[in-house]
Amino acid sequence: MKIIIFGANEIGAMIASQFYTANDITVIDEEKNKIDIFNKLDISFIDGNASDIEILKQANVKDADTFIACTDSDELNIVACFTAKRLGEINTICFVRKESYKSTLGLTKDAEYNCDFYVDNVILPKELLTQEIFRIITVAKALDVENFAGGRARLLEYKIAENSVLVNKMVKFCEFPKDTLIVGITRDEELFIPSGETVLHKDDKVIFMGLSHSLDVLAGKFFHEKEFVKNVTIIGGGSVGLRLAKSLEDLKLNIKIVERDEERCEYLSEQLNNALVINGDGTDLELLNEEDIGASDVVVSVTNNDEKNLLCSLLVKQMGVNRVVSRVSKKTNLALFQKVGVDIAISSQIASLNEIKNNIMGANVGILATVEQGKGEVLKILLSEDFKASKIMDLKLPAKGIVGIVQRRNRIIIPNGTTQLMGGDNLIIFTTSENAPFIREYFKAD
Repeated sequence: MKIIIFGANEIGAMIASQFYTANDITVIDEEKNKIDIFNKLDISFIDGNASDIEILKQANVKDADTFIACTDSDELNIVACFTAKRLGEINTICFVRKESYKSTLGLTKDAEYNCDFYVDNVILPKELLTQEIFRIITVAKALDVENFAGGRARLLEYKIAENSVLVNKMVKFCEFPKDTLIVGITRDEELFIPSGETVLHKDDKVIFMGLSHSLDVLAGKFFHEKEFVKNVTIIGGGSVGLRLAKSLEDLKLNIKIVERDEERCEYLSEQLNNALVINGDGTDLELLNEEDIGASDVVVSVTNNDEKNLLCSLLVKQMGVNRVVSRVSKKTNLALFQKVGVDIAISSQIASLNEIKNNIMGANVGILATVEQGKGEVLKILLSEDFKASKIMDLKLPAKGIVGIVQRRNRIIIPNGTTQLMGGDNLIIFTTSENAPFIREYFKAD
């Protein structure tokens, strides 16, 4: 596949690093914008601006499969995608930061006010980040939450506490509820797929898939009893903080939002109905104590500064907050945040990369989600109608993976080894990122 990336920044580097080994990658940007990592990748680089039709011709865009515009300028990205569309039938993916552009410019094919040239896929990184934080907040103690099949099935990730009944117990003896599966474990920063013989340890991060109701039963039995999120504090009243607060207001939660800029606080007060807006600095320990932030069930730090988010997170953790979620702008900082005690560190870049991977892989094989900073992948596989009916235990997968969910028309099945797969089934499979390409290829061949 030939992929053209407009943007030699950090997100462009993440995309190129993900795809360059198996695809023909060309990156376009001005030389002064190129970060060092591109010099280590086997890619083509063109010095220029992809909104220039001559530059796109030089990149041979008419023979490319996908064009991704991810510079820091919304306007450049939009113009570049429109220009690429003029030169051929190419799949375009456009990064925008301003939500208004998506609706007012009619960028997508099905927009109310459509233009002659549209963008196939518009990515708003902050929107994806907000959606991920919202899912995590609304399930008590969960480290990660993903919804499938219209919310009827889920993935949940939990950390095993020192006093848990699961410590030192084999998986096959845990008596997890019906219609739940344990599909992955992260131990000492390594993700692996367990077997029935695997012994669970303290501090293991365990990933489950199953029916939503069954996972609620599992959570109540092993990870929290009658514990619900009621009080949420958001540090940072920017676009992510505001969007998150609006979503949480719909759930009737008690929300506090801390914002340093007084003018922005006035705007937040106008936009929010029930949230308490506090004008102050999230690193001010005296302020945090005065406002009783330590009593929050969850604190989310979503300023646009990694260092400040880390400091805020550590302060509220010291105050006794059980669960702290932090926004991380630089992917390289993710491991640091978790090592020093931040419960959940989330990057909008990784969420955006997932969206791109899903878009590029096509309709029958794609990625629904990634976990543990990309170490694990949840694949969606549509079996062709001529697939030969087979029991899961008889599949000769080339690498370790677990079929966690089978969607057969309107029916959701949490399978076991004897479950028979049929043509037309939608499979949701959990595996490691290293194994994912082999499993995708196996089902493509079938």
